[in-house]
Amino acid sequence: MKTKVNGILTLFLAFVVHLTFAQEKTISGTVTDQDGLPLPGVNIVAVGTTNGTQTDFDGNYSIQAKVGTTLSFSYVGQKEVKKVVGAGSTINVQMIEDAQSLEEVVVTAQGIKKEKKALGYAVSTISSDDIGSRPATDVARTLTGKAPGVNIQQTSGLSGSGTNIIIRGYSSINGSNQPLFVVDGVPFNSDTNSDNNFVQGNTTASSRFLDIDPNNIKELSVLKGLSATTLYGQAGRNGVVLITTKSGSTSDAQKKLEVTFNQSFFFNEIANTPDYQDNYGNGFYQNYSQAFSNWGPNFNSRGTNGIALDGTVAHPYDRESLATAFPEYQGARYDYKPYNSVEQFFKTGGVTTTSLNVSSANEKGSFNVGVGHTNDEGFVPNNNYVRTNFSIGGTTKLSNKINVSSSFNIVRTDTKAPPTAAGFGSNSSNGTASLFANLLYTPRSVDLFGLPFENPLDNSSIYYRGGNDIQNPLWTSKNINTKEKVRRVFGNISLNYDITDWLNLSYRMALDQYTQIQEFSANKGGTQIVGGAFNTSSRLNTVWDHTLSLNFNKRFGAEEKFDINGTIGFNPRRETRDFTATSSTQQFVYGLFTHNNFEEQIAGSSFREENIVGAYASATFGYDNFIYLNLQGRNDTYSSLQPSTRSIFYPSASISFVPTSAIEGLRNNKTLNYLKLRVGYGSSAGFPDPYSTVVGLGSATNVFIDPADGSVINLLTISNQLGNLNLKPELITEIEAGIEAKLFDNRLGIDLSVYSKTSSDLILTNKLLDPSSGFTFTADNPAEVSNKGIELGFNITPIKPKNDSGFRWDITGSWSVNENIVESLGTDSEAEVIAGFTTLGNFAIAGEAYGVIQGSSIARDANGTPIVAADGNYLANNDLSIIGDPNADWRMTGISDFSYKGVGLRMQWEYVHGGDIYSTTAAALLSRGLTTDTDFDRTQGFILPGVKQNGDVNDLVIAATDYGFVNSGFFIDEQAIYDATTIRLREIALSYDLPKKFLEKTPFGRISFSVIGSNLFYKAVNFPDGLNFDPEVISLGVGNGQGFDFLTGPTSKRYGFSLNLTF
Repeated sequence: MKTKVNGILTLFLAFVVHLTFAQEKTISGTVTDQDGLPLPGVNIVAVGTTNGTQTDFDGNYSIQAKVGTTLSFSYVGQKEVKKVVGAGSTINVQMIEDAQSLEEVVVTAQGIKKEKKALGYAVSTISSDDIGSRPATDVARTLTGKAPGVNIQQTSGLSGSGTNIIIRGYSSINGSNQPLFVVDGVPFNSDTNSDNNFVQGNTTASSRFLDIDPNNIKELSVLKGLSATTLYGQAGRNGVVLITTKSGSTSDAQKKLEVTFNQSFFFNEIANTPDYQDNYGNGFYQNYSQAFSNWGPNFNSRGTNGIALDGTVAHPYDRESLATAFPEYQGARYDYKPYNSVEQFFKTGGVTTTSLNVSSANEKGSFNVGVGHTNDEGFVPNNNYVRTNFSIGGTTKLSNKINVSSSFNIVRTDTKAPPTAAGFGSNSSNGTASLFANLLYTPRSVDLFGLPFENPLDNSSIYYRGGNDIQNPLWTSKNINTKEKVRRVFGNISLNYDITDWLNLSYRMALDQYTQIQEFSANKGGTQIVGGAFNTSSRLNTVWDHTLSLNFNKRFGAEEKFDINGTIGFNPRRETRDFTATSSTQQFVYGLFTHNNFEEQIAGSSFREENIVGAYASATFGYDNFIYLNLQGRNDTYSSLQPSTRSIFYPSASISFVPTSAIEGLRNNKTLNYLKLRVGYGSSAGFPDPYSTVVGLGSATNVFIDPADGSVINLLTISNQLGNLNLKPELITEIEAGIEAKLFDNRLGIDLSVYSKTSSDLILTNKLLDPSSGFTFTADNPAEVSNKGIELGFNITPIKPKNDSGFRWDITGSWSVNENIVESLGTDSEAEVIAGFTTLGNFAIAGEAYGVIQGSSIARDANGTPIVAADGNYLANNDLSIIGDPNADWRMTGISDFSYKGVGLRMQWEYVHGGDIYSTTAAALLSRGLTTDTDFDRTQGFILPGVKQNGDVNDLVIAATDYGFVNSGFFIDEQAIYDATTIRLREIALSYDLPKKFLEKTPFGRISFSVIGSNLFYKAVNFPDGLNFDPEVISLGVGNGQGFDFLTGPTSKRYGFSLNLTF
């Protein structure tokens, strides 16, 4: 009986235990990150079931589960955590960041997110922390040096000036080589519009990506190769900069209402001024005169060489033409001594940026609102850039499987800048104006700020020269300026319908429209633009972009080892440009700028429309997470070509193979942590400007007056350009291969790319014709250009902490080299001007580097020895010859990051090796005898190295004035060419993040403070020391020109602080 009772009790106990384990109960808890902060949006799934949930804003969750069930906790960027349900009802989880996982997903063409290991091409990603709250208010300049193969260069350091971006070299001779900007998935107009050419001054024209607020950027990627950009068609042929704004982000992460506030202030100064000598003043051959140059007597001279015994000279304004306006200067004397005029001219500007962002997200949707204001004041008077941004965006999930997302942006910018016409060391060209052309070489014996700059009787410019033939820089600053106003709206709305869990249909409509108003005003009374001028223009640029796509992502096969994802899309795009301009001259009333206050006016207008209809497809086939095949193709049809040539298809393909996932022996290898091999092929096209295939008709009114009856004669004219019905798109193809690896417990990472790109059927827009044909030029497709290069990105962690607050040292960097060659110009041309003058500029010459500099050179004998003329100076060869190559040999960037307990120190060093530049700044300062480089004994004679015209070794002695003035670049272009090798401290930053434990009882989620400086040090090692010249300028403006400095403005340095608060 006892045995039976024991058996019954055992069975009963087992039954109770079974019921206990089988019965579901509520499990709850809190999920936090590695810092102990609540983590919203974490996915919790009962493994083996369809039961799941997510954590709320406070990281809390609850789920029904049985004892013994395994719960999986997963979140993007965090390592998965699994917990088994036991007897208790509370399970708290602390997740740990998975650094490798964070790098796996990147944004690619058409906004498609893919695993990085699946990509068969190079993608550079830049953290939003490296973009926002920086000294540069231009998003492009914040990227400088951070992506290998991407060359970013400013036109000058003036606030609001343009920025040139070239990715993997120049691919077109006459077409644009600027990359495509894509904001929130939509192509963004980033043109640099200017009413002037480089001679008149176009360096102050801002690039329209300046309208983007860096503080509103969430993600940024750079697609460099054609296998990555094919889906954007011809617009992506020069590379693509992908930007996702905070208002355009569609992240599913849940979070509470979050407010982020950024405030920064930076001082803005000229990067450096020349080191001026203080021993010699105005004159030539050591005799005083009111010359441009400083080859006059020593400042210690007394009673000789035009200097009185008391060390004075006649006052510059002691002249008859100024007797009425300035009687006090008649007979006055003027101290002959050095004055620090140039140093006083430049001031310290301030750059203030304020931004506020409010965001929230839950399982039903999200929203983001941002506002930003930037006031960028330059280092010269009357130069500032003001931008105000407002953005709003959001997503919502409807109950009928439809997701809606939208973003909307309003931008207002206002820019004011001085005139920056090209200067040549002796005024700017006739009819143009420049502040800098007559500033940097101010004679040492002229007190710029001690002399009146304006005639009080007629407001005209006055200066030290007796003939008043040089315009006073102070008068220029007051009376001549350029203004630019931009009012812009851009945004999009997207609808996504989930057909199944692996298939969805998407439609997106986008608008990008801006009005740009430019003004150039010059009062009468100056010597540069006699009579004054007032030029105005208005541009209305509008882009409508539509995209309809079917998107899929499916895993299948045994254990779901196969996967396929991709898209099929249709993308029509319409762009219109409406332009009007009026130019007026001969001002009537000084100071009044209306067109009816000028005696002569010329007006013009134009309208341009172009349509591109694109159809594309992309598919990625993957197997077992280690091998991927990417296939893409796009067909574009362009409205401005003839039917036979307007449609073009360009395919691309790439393969990615991950041996460390495929080969058992390499998995979990402690030495080789990750290895990916990739190879890709891509193609694209470049369309010509509209109306290149037809003959244009022009109209002009009031052209002539009939002498017989005084009637006005109007004209209809045929364009000088012959339309080419057979004109084709330019074709670009590229092969790219690469290796990505992580070694030694992820302490060393490399990303190596090798590419070869060929551009064929390149359009030359100025093929000359026999005038007897009735036309003077046409466009044709005879040229070819190649680019071959290597890009290396690397990261090293010499010191790795045991915990997050320990000392850490990270080094990241890049090295790149690109060989850009003009392979052919066809049979009808030996050289084509790319930019600059026909006698001094960048040229395309078959077999030579792209954009080689041609100009006058020093005549040489058969052995290459310079020839000296009979006067003892070098003999000039005025036939065009190659005198320089502006392309750098190679570039390198190194970024060092130290961090310890919330304190960070970051330094970004850059080195550019080679690349020539023609510098008027250097030629003017040296030829005028201004810098310490010319501070030598000027009583001695000089013999130039070389041979005389008869072949004998030169023994002709010349004076110091001839040595400096005649042989420093003023008369022979070659002598103004310098190797632009430069080492630079691009940025240094000291930051501090307040520990989170100090914020627990405050409303703040984060408080960080940074002190940052940019361009605080540079050294152009091959320039004379006293020049302190920074070759990072492009006086030819944004475009295809490079390697020229025409005194259009120096660079700047900035330093200050940034404060970031998150609530």
